[in-house]
Amino acid sequence: MTATPSQGQRLSARVPDPLVEILDPAFAALRLYSAGVERLATGTQWGEGPVWFGDGRCLLWSDIPNDRILRWDETTGATSTWRQPSGHANGLVRDRQGRLVACEHGGRRITRTEHDGSLTVLADRFDGKPFNSPNDIVCRRDGSFWFTDPPFGIAGWWEGAPAKAELPHAVYRIDGDSGVVTRVVDDLAGPNGLAFSPDERQLHVIESRATPSRRIWTYDVTAAGTLANKRLLIDADGAGALDGMAIDVAGNLWCGFGSDGRAGASSEALDGVRVYAPDGRPIGHVHLPERCANVCFGGRHRNRLFMAGAQSLYALHVNTQGAV
Repeated sequence: MTATPSQGQRLSARVPDPLVEILDPAFAALRLYSAGVERLATGTQWGEGPVWFGDGRCLLWSDIPNDRILRWDETTGATSTWRQPSGHANGLVRDRQGRLVACEHGGRRITRTEHDGSLTVLADRFDGKPFNSPNDIVCRRDGSFWFTDPPFGIAGWWEGAPAKAELPHAVYRIDGDSGVVTRVVDDLAGPNGLAFSPDERQLHVIESRATPSRRIWTYDVTAAGTLANKRLLIDADGAGALDGMAIDVAGNLWCGFGSDGRAGASSEALDGVRVYAPDGRPIGHVHLPERCANVCFGGRHRNRLFMAGAQSLYALHVNTQGAV
């Protein structure tokens, strides 16, 4: 008998779900009329880095302060601990062979989990100096990995251990063939989430400590594996805090969002996922009862948006698909 995919607890009984807000007419085509926000699991202290495993019909995500990677099973709805300790893992991604690659605050490194369960360190330093605390990571079709390295995980005992930053805030590339590490960006304050455009000709990077506003920058990816032509795509207007993001097949950016502490009494209205059109226009917002750190697409048709909130994991079926 084929197992039925598990559904979570709907946060609202109304149809259409008022938690899925249309900010621009362009978002109406992405909203499924009868689909609503579901809570799938809870009990994390700061959830991050969701990644979908279609072959296992499951989702892995990080609970950084609890030093563990969790697994949610689509067929049963059960949540279990997949790895603990996890090296205070943050961002997660799969490589072209289906293996898990993780950003670890604890070891200040990028690791790959082999098919037999052993760990391989892909990178832990640049120019002889340790990374700060690798945060988020993406894998390009050529097998290269691109990751951000702000100092968030070495600021105290919450997401790692206190340590001195020896490198600037930066974005790095690991060559898929040689394993050589190159620094491709070093002028952003708190580089965080990142995502390639569907054709992988551009890379979008969130600058999460920019002032007065959090921003998303877009770069052209050159044939040599460098970045060029930096330009501003999105400004969060001073109130919202951008974190991690995923991109759909049309180039819309689905961004973990919340208050950065400057929004006053209206800050709760910002919690959730802000959706931006390819030209940077805010077109939709998925409201959650807490700040959302990161998102990914998954499910059988890649049309289910998974959202890692601080304490809970949420999902929403949408009328688009995640870019491969």
